[in-house]
Amino acid sequence: MADLEAGTVAATDLGNSTSTRSQDDASSLIPNSGNLGSSNRSTKTARFKDDDELVEITLDVQRDSVAIQEVRGVDEGGSGHGAGFDGLPLVSPSSRSGKLTSKLRQVTNGLKMKSSSKKAPPQAQLSERRARKRLDRTKSSAAVALKGLQFVNAKVGNDGWAAVEKRFNQLQVDGVLLRSRFGKCIGMDGSDEFAMQMFDALARKRGIVKQVLTKDELKDFFEQLTDQGFDNRLRTFFDMVDKNADGRLTAEEVKEIIALSASANKLSKIKERADEYTALIMEELDPRNLGYIEMEDLEELLLQSPSEAVARSTNTHSSKLSKALSMKLASNKEMSPMRHYWQQFMYFLEENWKRSWVMTLWLSICIGLFIWKFMQYRNRAVFKIMGYCVTTAKGAAETLKFNMALVLLPVCRNTITWIRSKTQIGAVVPFNDNINFHKVIAAGVAVGVALHAGAHLTCDFPRLLHASDAQYEPMKPFFGEKRPPNYWWFVKGTEGWTGVVMVVLMAIAFVLAQPWFRRNKLKDSNPLKKMTGFNAFWFTHHLFVIVYTLLFVHGICLYLSRDWYKKTTWMYLSVPVLLYVSERILRLFRSHDAVGIQKVAVYPGNVLALYMSKPPGFRYRSGQYIFIKCSAVSPYEWHPFSITSAPGDDYLSVHIRTRGDWTSRLRTVFSEACRPSTEGESGLLRADLSKAITNDKARFPKLLVDGPYGAPAQDYREYDVLLLIGLGIGATPLISIVKDVLNHIQGGGSVGATEPEVSSKAKKRPFMTKRAYFYWVTREEGSFEWFRGVMNEVAEKDKGGVIELHNHCSSVYQEGDARSALIHMLQELQHAKKGVDILSGTSVKTHFARPNWRSVFKKVAVSHENQRVGVFYCGEPVLVPQLRQLSADFTHKTNTKFEFHKENF
Repeated sequence: MADLEAGTVAATDLGNSTSTRSQDDASSLIPNSGNLGSSNRSTKTARFKDDDELVEITLDVQRDSVAIQEVRGVDEGGSGHGAGFDGLPLVSPSSRSGKLTSKLRQVTNGLKMKSSSKKAPPQAQLSERRARKRLDRTKSSAAVALKGLQFVNAKVGNDGWAAVEKRFNQLQVDGVLLRSRFGKCIGMDGSDEFAMQMFDALARKRGIVKQVLTKDELKDFFEQLTDQGFDNRLRTFFDMVDKNADGRLTAEEVKEIIALSASANKLSKIKERADEYTALIMEELDPRNLGYIEMEDLEELLLQSPSEAVARSTNTHSSKLSKALSMKLASNKEMSPMRHYWQQFMYFLEENWKRSWVMTLWLSICIGLFIWKFMQYRNRAVFKIMGYCVTTAKGAAETLKFNMALVLLPVCRNTITWIRSKTQIGAVVPFNDNINFHKVIAAGVAVGVALHAGAHLTCDFPRLLHASDAQYEPMKPFFGEKRPPNYWWFVKGTEGWTGVVMVVLMAIAFVLAQPWFRRNKLKDSNPLKKMTGFNAFWFTHHLFVIVYTLLFVHGICLYLSRDWYKKTTWMYLSVPVLLYVSERILRLFRSHDAVGIQKVAVYPGNVLALYMSKPPGFRYRSGQYIFIKCSAVSPYEWHPFSITSAPGDDYLSVHIRTRGDWTSRLRTVFSEACRPSTEGESGLLRADLSKAITNDKARFPKLLVDGPYGAPAQDYREYDVLLLIGLGIGATPLISIVKDVLNHIQGGGSVGATEPEVSSKAKKRPFMTKRAYFYWVTREEGSFEWFRGVMNEVAEKDKGGVIELHNHCSSVYQEGDARSALIHMLQELQHAKKGVDILSGTSVKTHFARPNWRSVFKKVAVSHENQRVGVFYCGEPVLVPQLRQLSADFTHKTNTKFEFHKENF
C-alpha cells in the first residue's frame, strides 16, 4: 500500500455534540500520551490530499476510541462521494502527528479505490480491512503495546550505552565485535541464537553483510533496540522473521521464529510442535489462504486485548489494589532509631513468641544445671587440686546429660504427631520446628562435650599428676592409695576410653550431618565426596546406639562419685531412650506388610509418581508425610516423602524427584515395570495394574510405608484463607491440600462444617477455609505434567471459584520481553481457540517468569481484610526469608494476619 504524499489537514467541529473533546484528550488513546480525560463525545472531520484527490474522513470521538463515521472522496469544490463505515475504532490523529499521519495515509490510500468505484477489487478490500484493523488501538491494546516486544528491559541492556560500550571494549577483536558476541555485549546472556537473529535483522536493514560490527554500528543497533516506540519494535521483530525482506511472512519463516523463541525460553515441547502452532497462527492471520501474513496481521495478534477472565479479575481488584497503594507498607522515616529497633524487637517477639519461650526455658535449664553442679564442686576438696577445671567439667557434664536426653524427643515423630493431633499443646509449643530444635540441642551437646572433655583432658588430669603428696591425700578414696603414674592411666580406664570413643563417634556423626556433607555438596575433586551423602548421614547417625550405651557405662564408672544416687546419668536418659526405642519398635511392626502398587508414572524432570493401596487403618491429613523403604534398592534406608493424595481418595500417592543415589535407583527399578505412554496419557513411562498396563517381563518391587507423620501444612484447615506456595517438587504437600479442599467443596462442605479427625474417637474440628490461592513455580515445562489431572479437576469442579491456581514457568522470559512475545501470542491464541494452555496442557493459563510476591501478598491482603491467612511454603530455602518478611510486613501494617509456615523433614 503506497503512502500518500505530504498533504494538508483541516479539522472542524461540526457542532452537533454537547462538548468538544480536546486534542490532548484524544491523544490519550495513543501509548505514552497521558490520561484519558473526559468521557464526552464529539465529531470531527479531516481531509487528506494526495495530488488532485481529496478524501474526507468524519470521526466520532468517544471515551475509549475514535470511530470512522463516514469516508468520502471530495473534489476541490467540496462535493464528494462517500462510503460510510460505522463503529470502526481508530486512534485519534491529533497527537504524534508523524506516526499517526502515516497510519491515516495508509487508511486513505486503502480507501481511495473504494471512493472512486462502488465495488473495489478484492485485494483492495483486503488491504483496507487490514489497515483498519491496524488502527484499532484502544486503551487496552495501547497498554499491551507499551509492555510488549521489549528488546531492552529491566534485565537486558538496562545499564545503558556506557555499559554496552564497556563490554564492547572487553569483547572486541581488532576494534570490531563478532556476531557471536553480540548478545553478550548488549546484555542478552543465555540467548545467543536469538541475539544473532536480531543482529542479522538489523544488519540486513542497513545493508551490512559482514559478520562484525564497529563501535559506531553497534551504537546504531543499540539505539534502535532501545527505541520505546512500539512500531519501531514491531518492525525490528518483523524483520527478524522476514529473512528475505519481502514484507511477507511465510509459514516456514513463522515456524523458524517459533522454534527460535522456544529454544530461547527452553521450551522443548513447543519446539517439537512448531508445525502445529505455525498452522494455528496461519489459520488465524491468513484466513484467505494467501500463504503469507503481513506486519499488520502480526500487530493485530500482538495487540489483542486481554482475555475476559483476566480483564474480569483486573476490574474486580482494581479499586482494592489502588487502596492497597495507600497502606502503610513503607517504613516511617521520622521514627527515631531507638524506637525503630524497639518496634522491630516487638515484631520479632510477636512472630516468634513460641520459639522464644521454648528457647528461653531450655537455656535457663542448661544454665541452672551448670551453675548448680559448678557450685557443688566449688565446695569440695577436689577443687583445691583441680580448681575451676573440675567445676567447669562437672557443670558441662550435667548439661550434657540433660541435652543427651532431650535431643531424642524432637525425633519421636509418632509421639509428636499424636500430641499435635489430639491435644491443644500445639497452640503454645512450636512442633513445626522439631527438627530445628533437634539441631539446636545437638549444638548444645557439642558445646557440653567440648567443655567437659577439654577440661578433663587438658587441665584436670595434668593437675592431678603434678599434685604434691599433701594435696593428693584427699583424692585417695577416688583414685587409689597410689597416685596415677602417668597420663595413660586415665585414658585406658573405663571412664577414659568410653569418653574418648564417645567423643570420636559424636564428632563423626555431627560433621556428616552438616548440609554440605549430608546433601553431597562437595566438589567431585574432593576426596571426601565418596564418604558423604544421605547414606553416610543415616548410618553414622545410628552410631548413637553405641554412644548411648557407652554413656550409661561412663555415667556409672565415675572417679569422684561413689554413691549410686549421685550417679544421675541413668535418671536423665531412661525415659527418653525408652520412648525412642518404643517408637522404633512401633515403626518395625507397623511397616511389616508391603503396600500394593496400583499405578506408576515416570514424568519429565526425573519425577516418579507412585500410587499405592492404603494400609489397613491408615488415616492421615493433607500436608503430612510418610517414610518409604524399598528393599530392592536398600534393605535399611527409609526416606520421607510428602503425601500428594487427599484423605478422601481411595489410594495413597507420592511424587518423588530423583536427586540422589537412592531415588535414582528407585526410579530405575520401577521404570523396568513400565512401558512408554501412549497418546493422551501423561508421563514418559506408565504402568497401571487396574488396566493391565505393564511390562510383562517385570514386576513391581515391594514397598514398606511408615507413617503418617505431622507437618506444618496439616494445620491448614484452621485458617480462613490459604496462600500455598510451592517451588518445583515442593508442590507435593500443597497438592494434597488443594485436592482436599476440592473434595470438601464436592461434598457440599461449607464454612463451619466439621472434618473427620485421624481417629474416629477424636473431637471433630471445624473446616475454616473459605478461599485458597495456589502458586506453583517451576523451571521446566514438563513439570506441569506431574499434577495435570489435579489442575483439570479443579478447573472443572470448582464452580464457585474457591481455589485460584497460578502456574509460573520461570524459564520463560517475563511477559513483554521480545524473546517470549511469540510464546505469549501462541498462548493467548491456543487458549482462545481450544481452552488449553500451551505450557501446562490444562485450562489453567501459565504465567511467565517468577511472581512478584509483594503484589501477591497485597492482593490477598486487600481481598481478605480482618481474616487469618495461612502461608504454607515448600521448596528451596532461598525464598524463605522473603516470604517470612512479607508475612510479617503485611501482618503488622494491614488488618490481615499472615502466618508463615515452612515444610521441614
